[in-house]
Amino acid sequence: MDYFKNSKLMFWTTWLLIVATLIFISSKINFVFQPLTTFVSTLFTPILVAGFLYYLLNPLINLLEKINIKRKYGIIVVLLLFLGSLIFLIVSVLPNLVNQIGQLIASIPSLMQSLENFSHDLVQQPWLADFNLEDSMNKMDLSIGNIANSVFSGITTSIGSVFGAVANATIVIFTAPIILFYMFKDGKHFRPAVAKFFPKEYRGQMIELLGQMNHTISSYISGQALVCLLVGVFTYIGYLIIGMPYALLLGIIAGVTNIIPYVGPYIGAAPAVIIGLTISPTKALLVVLVVLVVQQVDGNFISPNVIGKTLAIHPLTIIIILLVAGNLAGLLGMILGVPFYAVVKTVVVYLKDMINLRKKHQKPKMM
Repeated sequence: MDYFKNSKLMFWTTWLLIVATLIFISSKINFVFQPLTTFVSTLFTPILVAGFLYYLLNPLINLLEKINIKRKYGIIVVLLLFLGSLIFLIVSVLPNLVNQIGQLIASIPSLMQSLENFSHDLVQQPWLADFNLEDSMNKMDLSIGNIANSVFSGITTSIGSVFGAVANATIVIFTAPIILFYMFKDGKHFRPAVAKFFPKEYRGQMIELLGQMNHTISSYISGQALVCLLVGVFTYIGYLIIGMPYALLLGIIAGVTNIIPYVGPYIGAAPAVIIGLTISPTKALLVVLVVLVVQQVDGNFISPNVIGKTLAIHPLTIIIILLVAGNLAGLLGMILGVPFYAVVKTVVVYLKDMINLRKKHQKPKMM
């Protein structure tokens, strides 16, 4: 018994076995947790949307409070401004966006034909004389007909999921604003309410820890949203300058995908490069040039001044997070993986500092 208490290896081995056993048993009785899973999955999206908007708009409400505007009036003002901005975007931007999407869908056959012509012209170059494109396409089954069949079959099989997405979007539209309103109204009571679940001597520290977590999430979301907006606008302007078709649509794609660290800019640039290749190699190179210029401006001026060193995460760590989170939860995991890691890191660093501080105070005084 004394050996078990004094041996860290035995202690942690036992706990790992207990945890592994609990996970194994839970996987065998997953039907018991099915109602809970359905409940959580139903509320996840509305809470996620409301939480994103909360951290995006809450700094404005806090700013209004600092100039002596009561919080309830500040909430109303900010929500009205947000609603007005949303209506303005819907009226002014959405029709052009829908029009460009329709034009792009209608031109997909001609784009595919242009890509095939470009590839045939490419293999006629002397340095690719020994490369047989037709045999390679036959081996990979990359003919235009097969690609079109794959696309249309994918669209056909996803009709049911479209109806499900519409239903989920309806739920989010009606529930997220209500959740957001109460987040604004009662958000300041969240930390004291959570702290009550802890012993009195730890409540102050718990409130401080929750404050740090809140600051980390707020800084990341509000900063990242502003960075994505600026990247999207600058990319759109760049595409207009080089005469790129579907500039608005491609600029929005670049801005949205920029939320994924490191990988996002390449994902956002891929459609523009492909469309540029259907026009001319020079146009594709101009697209790459625009993306490189915007990313240089973002990396050297926008992100350092907007987000700063809030996260302080090593680039290699971010790449590992993206790989793991992407495999676990797909695109959503890639988006939420970095802020989740930042919050966990904030908790671990705070607890480590508190433990070291307690050890320092508990050291016996030297005689």
